[in-house]
Formats: sequence, structure tokens, C-alpha cells
Amino acid sequence: MLKRSLLALSIVAMLSACSLDGDDGAPGATGPAGETGQTGQPGKDLPRALKIDVVGRFTTGIYGKSAAEIVQFHQGSNSAFAINAAENRIEVISLANLPITAVGNGITDDSLSSVPFTFPESVNVKDANDTDVSAALGEANSIAIYGDLLAIAVAAPVKTDNGAVLFYNLSSTGTGSFIKAVAVGALPDMLTFTPDGAKVLVANEGEPDTDYTADPEGSISVISLTDGVPADLAQTINLTSDMVFSSDLLSASDYDTDAKRRSLLQQAGVKFAGPSGTTVAQDLEPEYITVAADSKTAWVSLQEANAIGIIDLADMSIEVKALGHKDWGQYLIDVSNEDEVAFFSKLPNVYGLYQPDSIAAYQWNGATFIVSANEGDSRDWDAYSEDIRVADIIDSDELNKTFSTELQALYDVTGGDEGLGRLKVTAALVDPDNDGVVEKLYAYGARSFSIWDQNLNQVFDSGDDFGRISAAILGNNFNSAHTENKGDNRSDDKGGEPEAIDVGTIEGRTYAFIAQERSGDLFIYDVTNPFQANFVSHYINRNFAADFELDDDLTEPCDSAEGMDCTEVPLAGDLGPESIKFVPASASPNGNPLLLIGNEVSGSVTVYQVTER
Repeated sequence: MLKRSLLALSIVAMLSACSLDGDDGAPGATGPAGETGQTGQPGKDLPRALKIDVVGRFTTGIYGKSAAEIVQFHQGSNSAFAINAAENRIEVISLANLPITAVGNGITDDSLSSVPFTFPESVNVKDANDTDVSAALGEANSIAIYGDLLAIAVAAPVKTDNGAVLFYNLSSTGTGSFIKAVAVGALPDMLTFTPDGAKVLVANEGEPDTDYTADPEGSISVISLTDGVPADLAQTINLTSDMVFSSDLLSASDYDTDAKRRSLLQQAGVKFAGPSGTTVAQDLEPEYITVAADSKTAWVSLQEANAIGIIDLADMSIEVKALGHKDWGQYLIDVSNEDEVAFFSKLPNVYGLYQPDSIAAYQWNGATFIVSANEGDSRDWDAYSEDIRVADIIDSDELNKTFSTELQALYDVTGGDEGLGRLKVTAALVDPDNDGVVEKLYAYGARSFSIWDQNLNQVFDSGDDFGRISAAILGNNFNSAHTENKGDNRSDDKGGEPEAIDVGTIEGRTYAFIAQERSGDLFIYDVTNPFQANFVSHYINRNFAADFELDDDLTEPCDSAEGMDCTEVPLAGDLGPESIKFVPASASPNGNPLLLIGNEVSGSVTVYQVTER
């Protein structure tokens, strides 16, 4: 009954409303037309073309001694800071009057000048008892700048001893006022500020001395900052009790000893190479650190081990993830330097270890992605070396192993000891089951760059791009050494050796910039969407017609008594790019995006302007 009453009331209300409405009136007159809007911007194809110009260059005139290595940018003084290891100082290079047009000759340009920034031979650091202790200083390995705060990672004179980080306030002219020094682990090889400026993270590589009489542990030092003032003591994330495994299939008791940790890591694919009796922490050597935008998580490359560690900065823990292997049966590779030409083939049962050197992080859809320069590296000391050529594996005077039928057929068809036999591989993975038969080979590096998600699952790899593109542009000069103009020289080793990497945004697109240490190539990829990365551009600032030879293993790399000749090195351009720093347009002295590249063999710092065409 109640429902019927409500329905009746609703009908009456609607009829009443209708009775109050009048008849519809005639349509009104059409209003005047609006003004014509602005023409929209034309759409842009992807990937967008970039224009690369050398707009400045600084030369030290010192060759083969790492006179221009790690580079950073200080916006407050419009200066590039570059480590000059040969003089053990920092070059402060003014970019205040940087042009927006290319210099006349980027290869021989020397338009920029520097002011030396020096640091003392010893400093006082605090120990655990809050006592000042004098610490001798060796070579500077890395620098980082946050606002006007400069941090310098300096090794001890004996690299197996603990190093230190020196902090300075920088002025508007790039001069520094010393704040304090903080003790860190052995051989601090790289350091970086977290994006919030609250911490400095230090990768302590902990390399052994060449005869293994001393072998310090690798570690991560974390230095907290309060209002720009560093703490007196660094916290340490070690590679023993601070190591965790996130799998729910494991409990803490499954990895509470060094033997258990090593077993789990080896099963996952982490490579260990060293004499018997070493620990996990001694064999893992932190190389390079990058940090998430929220400053809560960091990633550290463990190059020789073919792994990356995920650092939880809240828990002060690290989880080590193996990176897997690259199947050279799926990509083209040149493995011989004997023919001195670019000759590519696919090699089944031959694999590459990614082994990244530099890494960098960026955001996409709120998630962090890691880009890696997959250089490759071996553990090669007097007391232990994993280096071996493929031909030596079956040499009766060397390893005296036998190849499987498939591997022997591949060895023969590629040219034997002058073909696949030339390739350098790791002896640590030659015959894992020790049955005398070798089924697979593992070479150093992947001759590429990769993109990984925050859990270190690979989402992109540039495959064989670097080799093929370089060979197409440089011809037989591809895979050249950086100590002489000799093409195909590095094909048997690690190719062009992708060494340095950084990411940056230009006109709303994110790009990865990768430089190859040996050949000197610069590759640029659009990585805005990490799952749809695209090659954009290639550039090289090198003159292959210059005739020179130096040896960076000599005390005097240009020693004529050893047959060296550096007369034409000033005509050769940039040799041995070691680091890249991207400067966005918003911070750039000339208003355009810049790349600062430190070249350790030519001792030069080159400034590139990168703009859309």
C-alpha cells in the first residue's frame, strides 16, 4: 500500500511540474563566429633526430695517464669538474662563455681552460672512539656534486688500505672550502649523492694487491648529511651479514654462512673468480652506484661477478642479483683481430657476460629502470688470472681440455686459432663439471647497453647494434684500440667496450648516452619507454688518420725508448672516454642540453651540445 501511495505522489508531482512548463519558444538567432585559434605544432616522428655539436674542449696535454677521467657539473660556477689523476688534482673548467654553435674543429679544439683544485696529502678522520686519526691520501677516484657540496673519493696510497671522502663547499667561482673528511672502505672507486641530498653512497671496490698478500672486502659506505654537514662516521653495508635473499623459499638460516651465500649466488649465476680460500665479500667488488628518485633504493654494479646489488637504504641491506648471459648464437659478433676487417658471425654455445661498469637510473610510469654499459672485465692479477684465449683451452701445454662436437665444429669453421681461438674468455666457467669436455664458452662483456627493471629483469638490450653500426660508419677502423689507430684491434677482447653511460631528458624525451672506451664511439638511444627503446644517433670525435702509439701500462706512456710516438696524439681527437655527465637545458650555461665527456687517454674533456634537429 505504501509503495502505491509513493508512486501516485511521484506521478502527481511530475504532472504538476509539466503543467508549470510553458510551450517551447522559437530558436534564438545564431551567435557570431569565434576567432580562429592558433595553429597547432606539427607532430614529431619517433625517434626524433638529434644534432650533436662539439661546443668546447679542454686538453691537459698529458696522454695515457688518466689526466681527464670522471667529470661532474657545478651549476653555481658554470664549471665542469674533472679528475686529473696524472697530477692528482681536479680541473675546474669554466663553461661560462660556452657558445651555441659548433667549434671550428672539434677534434683539435682547445678553447676551454681550467683552474686546478688541489687537496692535501693527508687529512684527519674520526675513528669509532671519536678520536682524530691522520689518514694519508693517494689518488682521487671519483667526484660528486650536489648543489654547492663537493665530495671526493680518495684511495689510500696503498690501495688495500681504507680510503676517505673529502667534503668541500663550493663558491660561485668553483673554489672549495674544506668541511671534513670521512673514513670509508678500501679503494673507494665511485661515489654519488642520493637525489634528496641526505646521503653519500660510496662503492668500495676492495681490489687485492697483485700477489694476493692483501685482499680487503668490497663494501658500501653510507655517509649521512644534515643541513649539508656530513656525519663524522660512515655506516657500512657489508657483503656478509648485510646480504639478504628475498625469496620466500629461503629463510635467514639458509644464508647465514659464507659458504651458504656463495652456493646460493653461484646457483643463481653469479660468477666467482679467485684463488681458493677467498670469501664472497672479497670476490665481489662494488664498481658503480645509482639511486632511485625517492632516495630509498640504490643499485651497485658488481662488474667482475656479472651481477648488480640492490641496496635497501632503510634496512641497510643488499641483495645480489645475477644478470645472466647473452647468447651470441642469436647476435652477430666479430671475435678475431687477426683479419683486421669487420667480419661478423653468429656463434652458438658462445655467451657474453654483461658485467656492466657504469649504470644510471631513470623513471617511467612511476617505476625505476636501470641502464647499464656492458663493458666486461676480468680478474687478472699476478697470483691469479681467469684470462685465457679459446685456443689455449685445447692446448696440451695450457688447459688441455677437449671441445664438444658442436663447439669443435664451430671452432674449425670460424678459422681455428685465428678465428674463434682468438677470443678471450673466462677460465672460471670453462669446465664447470670438470669432465674435461667444454660445451660452452663465456666471454667478457656484452658489447651493448641494457635496460633492467628495478628487480633486475632485463627489458631491453641493444644486441649487436654497437658492432654493426660502428663497422658501417667507421669501416675497418671499428673496434680500434684507444692507444693507437689500429682497427679490429679489440675484436678478440671486449669489442669497443661500452664504458660510460648517463640518461637525460631533451624536449620531453628521455635518452641514454653510451660511450665506448676503446673505439671512442658515442651512441644515443631514446629510452623514454624502456620497452620500446630506439637507436637515435652515433658520433665520434676521433681522427683515424693520425699516426701514433702509446702504452698506458708504461710509467711514461709516450716513452720513445720503448718505441712509443705521441707526436700526432693532439691530432687524434678524443681517446678513451671514461665518463659522461648530462647537463639539462635548465642548468646549462648556454641554455641547451650538454654532454660532458672525460677522455682518460687523450687527457681531454669534450663538451657536446645535443639538440633536436
